[in-house]
Amino acid sequence: MFGGSMVALVTPMLAHGEVDDASLEKLVAFHIESGTDAIIAMGTTGESATFTHSEHTSVVKQIIDMVAGQIPVIAGTGSNSTQEALELTEKARKDGADAALLVTPYYNKPTQEGLYQHYKHIAENVDLPQILYNVPGRTAVDLLPETVERLAPISNIVGIKEATGDLHRAQRLIDSCKGQLDIYSGDDATAMELMLMGGQGDISVTANVAPAAMHVMCEAAIAGDRGRAEEINAHLEALHTNLFLEANPIPVKWAVHKMGYGQNVNRLPLTSFSEEHHAELTEAMHEAGVDFE
Repeated sequence: MFGGSMVALVTPMLAHGEVDDASLEKLVAFHIESGTDAIIAMGTTGESATFTHSEHTSVVKQIIDMVAGQIPVIAGTGSNSTQEALELTEKARKDGADAALLVTPYYNKPTQEGLYQHYKHIAENVDLPQILYNVPGRTAVDLLPETVERLAPISNIVGIKEATGDLHRAQRLIDSCKGQLDIYSGDDATAMELMLMGGQGDISVTANVAPAAMHVMCEAAIAGDRGRAEEINAHLEALHTNLFLEANPIPVKWAVHKMGYGQNVNRLPLTSFSEEHHAELTEAMHEAGVDFE
């Protein structure tokens, strides 16, 4: 249903942490012009964890309105409370999102049965395409392949963002869920290989900084053109790594600021990108051909 280079969009902010509406609009236009295939609004990279519910839903609606149907908008609507996730997903549906991305319930460490019931309940109660999101390095819970396979027959669960970087797991999901779920990478460093194996796209941090290159690389990898995909990805590999020199989205927010989209501001407890890492990320941006200050 969705595919290609899907940017996990940063949220530009003003000096005191308010959303920078003008920079957000410029950023959305930049992605549409650059060929980005879908925008993820208010995911991890958008700093959803530090936004109130009203702020969160307001930013999602802003992005939907700015995009105006030109590419899909997928709203981050996950929570460690099933009821809260359901409410956010329903609000995204009403506001016109094309799909929802639901991270596994973090912190409270549900069982696999709890994860199954969580996703099943939301899918059965909100008529909107839904993408599972597994990132155990952040959530302390792992959505195992056998649980994904149980969820795959539910019609409006349409994909999974698998962010473990484990290509053996990705291959199992691609093989076992074919025709039921699309498998998306949530790990830029291994995304090309996942797509060459049969995955349908990359929900990407790197695409914030090099959207045109990521679009073409993903297109080539999905088409099975290894040579073309490797040629482009070679210039992006340092970005894939150096955008994680500190916790996401600290480095990518700095990079996008250098590109002219908003100030270098994160909400606490996230801090500004450490100066000791600036040279490494600057070099990676040069290598990727990024235009910046």
